[in-house]
This record gives sequence, structure tokens and C-alpha cells, in this order.
Amino acid sequence: MAMNVGRGGQEEADVLIDINTTPLIDVMLVLLVMLIITIPIQLHSVNLNMPIGNPPPVTDKPVVITVDVDFDGTIFWNGDRVASRDDLEARLRDAAAQPVQPEVHLRPNKLAEYKDVAAVMASAQRLGVSKLGLVGNEQFVK
Repeated sequence: MAMNVGRGGQEEADVLIDINTTPLIDVMLVLLVMLIITIPIQLHSVNLNMPIGNPPPVTDKPVVITVDVDFDGTIFWNGDRVASRDDLEARLRDAAAQPVQPEVHLRPNKLAEYKDVAAVMASAQRLGVSKLGLVGNEQFVK
């Protein structure tokens, strides 16, 4: 193995055609520092205009309708078995038509299939039930 250290005896030096990147890197670093300095400080807070004073007291307790979905897809309305999907939709339509809508609490069984629960939720949304809540979610926490 040999190593080439220099030209040795030639008088003429070759022209370097490589670009000198040191000044370019220096300029880039200066621009990066300037960019970091000029970026505004980000605050992790959201400014909200909160109401002032106490809210008015609740005069009436809301009417609560409990809809249970069992493991085999059986639906119960306040403990009574619903015969068919049409019967459920008729009851949801009646609840949505009331001047003060009742709260519909949906309690799925842990072993219930997702499609059965999603079908009840979709029917409630399509028929105009605006106060729908899932109850008993702590059973799904591992």
C-alpha cells in the first residue's frame, strides 16, 4: 500500500474545484439562531371569557330514560324489553318531540357488540334526540 503525500517535483499546482462550505454553514447557523430568537413564546393556555356570577338554580330535575343494550343485542327501555327496532325508533321519536327533551342514558353491556350500540346511537341522532349520554363506561377500563 502506498500513500500519495504530494506532487513531489512538479511546479504547477492543480486548481481546487471544490466549494468551500464553511462560510455557508456559518451563515446558516447565524440564520438559525436569529430565527430561534425571533419566534414568539408559545403559551399553553386558552383564554376564555367565563360567565360572572352564580348560575340560576335548577328548578326541575330532568326526566331520565335508560336504554340498556344486553350482550345478545336485546334493547330495554326503562327496564321494559323493546320488541323491535321500529318500536325503539317510535319511542325515540316521541322523546325527541317533547318540548323539554328527556335525557337518554345509554348503558351497554360489557359483552354487547359494537354494532348494536352504534345502531341505537345512530337512531337517536337521526331522530333528533339531543341529550344522549353513555353511562357505565367504568366497566370498560382494564
